[in-house]
Amino acid sequence: MTQHPAIAAGIAGTGNLAQALGRALSERGVPVLWIAGRDAGRTVRAARFIGPGVEPVSFESLARRAGRVLIAVSDCAIGEVAGMLAAAAQTPGVALHCAGGVAVSVLEPLRARGFACGSFHPLQTICDPAQGAAALPGSAFTIAGDAPAAGWAHCLTTLLDGMPLDVPPDERPRYHAAAVFASNYAAALLDAAEALLADAASIEREVARRTLAPLVRASVDNILERGPEAALTGPIARGDAATIALHLSALAGNPLRDLYRAAGRHTLALARRKGLAPEAAAAIESLLEGNHIPYDQPG
Repeated sequence: MTQHPAIAAGIAGTGNLAQALGRALSERGVPVLWIAGRDAGRTVRAARFIGPGVEPVSFESLARRAGRVLIAVSDCAIGEVAGMLAAAAQTPGVALHCAGGVAVSVLEPLRARGFACGSFHPLQTICDPAQGAAALPGSAFTIAGDAPAAGWAHCLTTLLDGMPLDVPPDERPRYHAAAVFASNYAAALLDAAEALLADAASIEREVARRTLAPLVRASVDNILERGPEAALTGPIARGDAATIALHLSALAGNPLRDLYRAAGRHTLALARRKGLAPEAAAAIESLLEGNHIPYDQPG
């Protein structure tokens, strides 16, 4: 059962995702009329960001007004907010939470009140509302839940020119871990690279970031266009154990040494798939596992 986009909707939550979804959907024809949050001032600001005609309300008021609700709060707060909405709802409707690793069952208080419940998770990074609103169209959206809820989620996905993604409930944690690797851990790895370059070259972190930018962009473009195996370059791909040893020696006493080793192990697995010779792979594996480093750092 597909829900028509012209049916009014409300959003529970006032964070980056809530605001980004609100604006993106409003711009695509969904009448987002209400947004609810705990902090009145923040809720007012979120309503203004989404667009004219959006009314800031309490969770209880949202439950009484909106027949369709997107719950875009922190994962740990979804159950509590669902309970608040269920306690105040006067007629059943449709509710979708927007979390990636949380089961639809967290909305059970609403389901017990007759709501069709589901999830609608954008596979996208949102660091501020304006960036998120621009990035959401064209993204993938993971959909699950009762037929009317999933139907509404599919409709929203279509409006956002998105790709619907079906992930079994017991695989949601692994799906969400994949998103963390692609986004959060990418930020962590680049932060490590920025810190090392800034220290090695005695430059400011911002300068280091700009210096790394062409390398990062070319690497990501190559990976997305050719795949990780074809795009892999560097000392592990070449079987250059001596260079790996020099890196590990230079990182002695640095907490990033453990991160280098952990990332290196998976890079080595990728290099093996690409055809790295077994002898070269074994030498690098020995170094990454913390065995003797027979090379000195250059003077």
